[in-house]
Amino acid sequence: MKRLLIGVGFVLCLGCFAQADPSAALGPAPSLSNGTGLAEQVDAIIGESLAKRVQFSIHVVQAPSGRTLYDHDARELMMPASNMKVITGAAALKYLGPDYEFKTRVGLLGNAMVVIGSGDPLLGDEKTDAKYGREPGWIFKDIANALKAKGIGTIEDIIVDSSVFDNQPVHSNWPAKDLNKWYACEVSGLNFNDNCVRISAKNVGGRIEIFLDPPTSFITFTNKVEAISRGESELGTNRNRQPNNLTVFGKCSDKIGPFDVAIEKPAAFFGYLLFEHMAKADIIVKGHLVEKALDDYSGFRLLVEYDTPLADCLARCNKNSLGLAAESLLKKIAAQSNPDGKNGSWEKGRELVSRYLAQLGLDSSQYYIDDGSGLSRQNELTAYTITTVLLDVYRGPNWPLYRDSLAAGGQDGTIEQYFKQPPYRDRVRGKTGFISGVKSFSGVCSTAEGDVIFSIIANNADLISRTVINNIAQAIIDDADSRNVTEDQD
Repeated sequence: MKRLLIGVGFVLCLGCFAQADPSAALGPAPSLSNGTGLAEQVDAIIGESLAKRVQFSIHVVQAPSGRTLYDHDARELMMPASNMKVITGAAALKYLGPDYEFKTRVGLLGNAMVVIGSGDPLLGDEKTDAKYGREPGWIFKDIANALKAKGIGTIEDIIVDSSVFDNQPVHSNWPAKDLNKWYACEVSGLNFNDNCVRISAKNVGGRIEIFLDPPTSFITFTNKVEAISRGESELGTNRNRQPNNLTVFGKCSDKIGPFDVAIEKPAAFFGYLLFEHMAKADIIVKGHLVEKALDDYSGFRLLVEYDTPLADCLARCNKNSLGLAAESLLKKIAAQSNPDGKNGSWEKGRELVSRYLAQLGLDSSQYYIDDGSGLSRQNELTAYTITTVLLDVYRGPNWPLYRDSLAAGGQDGTIEQYFKQPPYRDRVRGKTGFISGVKSFSGVCSTAEGDVIFSIIANNADLISRTVINNIAQAIIDDADSRNVTEDQD
């Protein structure tokens, strides 16, 4: 077994994902479809967990009527983990609209090249690039080609403008020990490659080589990895006082990695990679890399523009639980509400999300919004709040777009490994959540009696809580299907 150690005391098994949910490897327990009603089934499913002091907030409603099918402490506040993204995504859809696109603009201002960020979280994102058949680094090649097409072989400074968001890249309530991990990366008005680099190591004849992807001298590191001839390999990193200087440590018998490490100063990261690629394309950069807000865009001559649809951001947010997508959406709705379209902040984003929830008739006692992704343990939601939001989207014109952004059981996203059996495959769409002591799952089940909206939040969760939660989703389908069979027989 090979282990990746990211920061002090953190162990991530190679190949694990789904927010490192420790119950992900557990097989599903059998469903309890035995002719009893849904309430009896769910009560039986959660009974053992309740005895172990696991706390649940559960709400199951018929869509579109909103009739409650099951309620267990549905109005009790709980930490939602990544189910906060359900709320953030719905609010972004309301404020930005389904046709919204992030637009990153690259152009010339005098003899300087200028990159104006829009807060796009998917610029250089591996999954998004794969979806559109784009190779790594495509954007830099495209910019170089745009310059050459205009006969430009020399530029002065490279200016990166990330002022669409404020200057707080890290949320104050995120755990400090997690800040070099992909899910806690910095949030910038100009993001690239999920604001991470991938690190791997290889033992070459007793000498350890460290590899960065993308390769760049923006990151420096000290190699403290020990070469071993046998035994378990493990690899980790720690940050140092100097930004983007890492200590890579561990043991390596053959090779290990890659794994993602969050970088600091994402806008400068993009600008530095651009500089390195210009050199490879034989375009001379005479001046400096400058990160600053441009107050005057007059004279800006557009070279190329890169668009990312909101639908892509919602899918990465909900299917794959990309925290950067959620936080960028939160800050983007904040920026859009400001007269100059800049300076999007967590504070203003929280205010707008809370306003949306209030418009749905939700009392402020039913939620507390702290960030957009659910990484902060200060977030609080009730299952009733989540089902109210899902019902609001369900009843509107944007439900197909939102539904498609949710992970599909047995098919993709964070529930690809669940609900694979024929009775459930692709009949559960939802958003999972996991942080220490918290597991959650909210979405929609397609049943023989129509769609059912559900939200399940478990706090003080234990190892089997994910299986318990999944069994509740299966019971929703089993209950409706069994009644439909009985009616057909009658």
